[in-house]
Amino acid sequence: MEKLESVIFYTIDRAIRTYRQYAQAQLKKHGFTITIDQWLIIKCLLENPAITQIEISERVFKDNASVTRIINLLVKAKYVTRKISKSDRRRTVLTVTQLGIDTITAIDEIVKINRAHALNGLNQEEIAIASKVMEVITSNCKK
Repeated sequence: MEKLESVIFYTIDRAIRTYRQYAQAQLKKHGFTITIDQWLIIKCLLENPAITQIEISERVFKDNASVTRIINLLVKAKYVTRKISKSDRRRTVLTVTQLGIDTITAIDEIVKINRAHALNGLNQEEIAIASKVMEVITSNCKK
């Protein structure tokens, strides 16, 4: 029987989870209470202002119930506002507040430092190869 440590998907998952734990600890160390998942959703909203909640779920790889819960927390913390669409009352419009924008702007430098720390010892060619491998795996699994 093959050992977990020899399975590439175990290694990929371990790397991602370890990075997320490290990144979350760095945010906390710098006085931020926002979670990585909350950060992802705010970034998603900033990059795609007209995005729907279902599209957010797809982009951040979370189920709709989790995204709803995270958005509720973001609204409560005043990082995001939620309003009913004037053109379609079934649709909710999410808008990042100035507090949300300021928080993401402040966190951006920490994110850059986190990424540099995680990628330390890898050159651009190795990073490009790793990205290509991940894209091929993603593509294969979508077929």
